[in-house]
Formats: sequence, structure tokens, C-alpha cells
Amino acid sequence: MNLTNLAFVVCFFWGAIGYSEDSLNVVLFVTDDQSPDTGCYGNKVIQTPNLDQLATEGTRFDRAFCTTASCSASRSVILTGQFNHTNGQYGHAHSYHHFKTKKEVRSLSTYLSKVGYRTARVGKFHVAPEELYPFDRVLKGNSRHPVEMANQCQAFIREKSEKPFFLYFCTSDPHRSGETYQDDPNLPNAFGNRTQPRSGLKKISYDPAEVLVPGFLPDTPVCRSELAQYYESCSRIDQGLGVLINELKRAGVYDQTVIIFTSDHGMAFPGGKTTVYEGGLRVPYVIRHPLLRSRNGVSQAMISHVDIVPTILDIAGGLEKKLPLHGRSILPAIRTPDPQKWNRVFASHTFHEITMYYPMRVVRNSKYKLIWNIAHGLPYPFASDLWAAPTWQDVYNKGPNTLYGKRSVNDYIHRPEFELFDIESDPDESVNLANEAKYKTVLNQLKDEMKRFQSRTKDPWKLKWNYE
Repeated sequence: MNLTNLAFVVCFFWGAIGYSEDSLNVVLFVTDDQSPDTGCYGNKVIQTPNLDQLATEGTRFDRAFCTTASCSASRSVILTGQFNHTNGQYGHAHSYHHFKTKKEVRSLSTYLSKVGYRTARVGKFHVAPEELYPFDRVLKGNSRHPVEMANQCQAFIREKSEKPFFLYFCTSDPHRSGETYQDDPNLPNAFGNRTQPRSGLKKISYDPAEVLVPGFLPDTPVCRSELAQYYESCSRIDQGLGVLINELKRAGVYDQTVIIFTSDHGMAFPGGKTTVYEGGLRVPYVIRHPLLRSRNGVSQAMISHVDIVPTILDIAGGLEKKLPLHGRSILPAIRTPDPQKWNRVFASHTFHEITMYYPMRVVRNSKYKLIWNIAHGLPYPFASDLWAAPTWQDVYNKGPNTLYGKRSVNDYIHRPEFELFDIESDPDESVNLANEAKYKTVLNQLKDEMKRFQSRTKDPWKLKWNYE
């Protein structure tokens, strides 16, 4: 056995027998509205060298999902380990939307404080009430300036303490912004970009002709212009990640720190954010665990955001069976991946904005995906920024039969009660099999599985099977 293999075996065995992982720091890096659009996920156009390097030192999960493609609701799942229909954060926390997590719910920072961690957050928060999500420190930093955010974490990272730390690092990029990018004749949303770069950030621009258009979006000049702005915002995030990693190295704690990189949900385009289609649910997920390192590790395990809290508690030595968590630690999927044990995920969406009532439930396995559109009699509601998106308006104004990706405008807005897709053969979810006789058994099996999931997680909308 050569020294490289021996070192890996030692690290693997060390973790497997219960090495004191509660001494490990944890950084949870969450971006805002980002699909798996990075170099390490196969996009050869976008520049994300720091995340790509992190993936070479850890594990990239190719089938990672959020549980709801809505900001506050998703973040509540990330921080509580419960589906949002259980924790009560049904939609946005801010302004008149006013959704709040139930007072009896406990969050990740609370659990970690009890097992001896010091905690800090920086950037976007977007859950409520704040007292249910307590952090020792709330660090200042412009959430549209990831490099500034990383610099603001320096004192916390370098603080002399016997306690390990948990850092919750949340950008507002690449969320749509309130500005139009005036230097492009298609007038795309700016995605937080500026003509002149912010201090400390390099402006990385993209040619709209070169971006990769996913199948659920229309390949139009307007969409390409918006994707170019979205790419630039993603590259800005990567610069912040690089500065943060360098700070961990300078502080001498990089090899005592687990880094998890993900997004709250998919990109802010119709067909992505607020939907339970793949464009909304698929997220990047890279974890670098210093005791479970492998070169270019890739896992096909199906995981979701409901697994984040149990994973971090497992790292911290605070995972207990009695905790009211709906997920499980993904560390076994790194150590000894078994596809048969990691072959399904669930999703649950109810609101985005207060005006956007459209509950959907999902069960997805390696081959099939079932969507239950509980309010299917209603037109699909749009988030205000997605309705205004030039990509959508450009197609919408051409009429209801115009194709938006693989669906017509009319089919996007008016949806059937059930949507059943063979994800293996139809990854763009373009052919609904729910009414085909040959798939009746599959449909009924997935319905039963969905009902069990709803019972297990105390979903109030389970009642809708019996009326309406």
C-alpha cells in the first residue's frame, strides 16, 4: 500500500471509530437562487475556480435537492431539519408576508450551542422569529459583496477559544436585483451586477452567445442576456468563497473545518425558483470534510436540505435519535455510499409570497417523479420578480401557445392535478405520464408513498386527499 492510500485509510478509519469530530469547525455557505451552474458540475463556460478546487478536495453530490424553491421556507428547512409544512415557515418572513416558524421549533444554532459551539452568521437571514434562530454573533457585511463578507469573518475565525465554531455564511447573490443592466440592449435584470466592480471584486463578464441554456428555459437572446448576468453574479460568489478559504488557511484552521457549499434553491427564472420542477429543486452541494477527504469525490446519493441539520450535528457529536428531525446525516453516503439507501427525496411547497398560494408535494426516486398540484384549479402564481423577468415577458407577450422551454405558456400557467415524469428518459419533465394506463401502478405506488410521507411529517395538507 502506498503512502497516499494509507493516509486515506487512516483518515477513514479515524472518523469511522468516532474520532472526536466535535472539535471540527463547520462553515455552511448558502447562496441565493443558484442552480448547479459551476465548473465542477460540468459547466465549461462559467468561472468558479474556488468551488471547483473545493470539490477536488471533497465530495460533490450530483443529486442534491432543496425541499422547496422559496427563500424563507427553504432556509427554515436548512436551519431546522424539518419540512416547512411542519415547522410553520410556509413562506416569506419579511414585510406583509409575515410567515413565522412555530415557537416550539428548535434550530441548528441552538443545538450547536448546547454541544459547545460558538456560532456566527453573516449575510442574508430571512427567517423569523429571530429568537428561534439565535447566533452568538451577527457579523456585518454587504450580502452582495461576498469578499467583504469573508473579510468580516476574520476576527471570528481567529478568535482564541477552546470551542469550535459554526459559521453560517449567506450571500444575496445570484438573486435577481431591482436594477436593469443598461449596457445590454436586451435590458436584462442586473442580478446585483454593476458596470463598475465593487472594491475588492473582479468583474467577470460573459458573452450571452456562450452561456449554456438549460432545457426548461427558452433559447432566446433575452434569456441569454439574463443568463450572462446570472453567471457574473455566481462568479462574484466564488471570489468570496476563495477569500474565506484563504482566511481559514491563514488562521491555521482549514484542516479542522468542514465546509458545506449549497444554495437555498434553483435559479431565479420561471421554471426554476418557486416550482418543484428540476430547475427549482436541484442545487449544488459540495462538502469538504477534512477526515473524509478523497480526490474528486462524487456521490450519486439522493440528498436534500432536510439532511443538513443532522449532518452537521453528526459532525459536532450532537446527533440524537430523539431530536425531531426529518432527515439524516449524509456522512454515511460519503464513507460507504449505497445507492439503494439513498434513492428518494421529497419536496413540499405551499407559499412564496403571501399572494402565491399553490401547495405542491413531491416524491422523487431515481427513475420517477410525482408532483401533486393540490390547488391545480388555480392558475400558477408568479413571484413578482419572476413575472417581471424579461425572459418570461419576452415569451409571454407572444401568446399562450408559445413555447417556454419544453412547455407552452398556457401549460406552464395551467397545471393538472398530478404530473408524473420518467426522469431517466425525460429529464426536462416534458411528458406527463399520469393519465397513461401503463403507468397506473407506478402512479398509485408513488401516491401511497407520498401519503406516508405526509403522515410521517404531520403535513396538514394531507387532508386534501379526502376533499376538494
